[in-house]
Amino acid sequence: MKMVRGRGQEQAPAERVGAIGREQDSVRRLVVDLAAATVFAALTALAARVQVHLPFTPVPVTGQVFCVLLAGAALGPRLGFVSMVEYLAAGAAGLPVFAYGGGPAALLGPTSGYLIGFTLAAAVVGWLRPVSAVPTLRLFDSSAVRSFLACLCGVAVIHAFGAGWYAIWSLATTGVAALPAVLGQAVVPFVGVDVVKAALAAGLAPGLRQRLGVG
Repeated sequence: MKMVRGRGQEQAPAERVGAIGREQDSVRRLVVDLAAATVFAALTALAARVQVHLPFTPVPVTGQVFCVLLAGAALGPRLGFVSMVEYLAAGAAGLPVFAYGGGPAALLGPTSGYLIGFTLAAAVVGWLRPVSAVPTLRLFDSSAVRSFLACLCGVAVIHAFGAGWYAIWSLATTGVAALPAVLGQAVVPFVGVDVVKAALAAGLAPGLRQRLGVG
């Protein structure tokens, strides 16, 4: 009986140490995850400053879509969504992280729909991407194709929200929101370059997931 009690007394501290270790690992994992999400929010803010303005539309070409797709594909649906919520929160608070600056007024401009779409697009891409994080150089590998299709779905979400809001904004500011005009100014000019961004994000995400150990 004495030996049994001794073993129990020896096991109890070991169990407590194990529990503390697991708790520390959980906290460490949470810190790493939130840091990764914040990094992608910051990258999206920087990408907003890379702009190419077209003469026939107030919507500029920026690098934001690439960062949104990469966030979803690399971080997964939860952290990808969190990263874009952080990005929107920073802009709503007044930081000049959007293509049209920051603050509440910037959330009412012609590109506001895209900003809202960023959050859902990151989640959709993360949800649809392949589970495996093993990078591949094979062009028609099933996981590579699935990752690319997931990013294309993210592009579709972004453009759906962007075009929808652009129609509302155009109607409010000019009194006109014809479908051909909306598509010609808010969707068609950007589809080609966004497909390229989707391919780049799909190609880079698996290696980035392995390196970060997230998603």
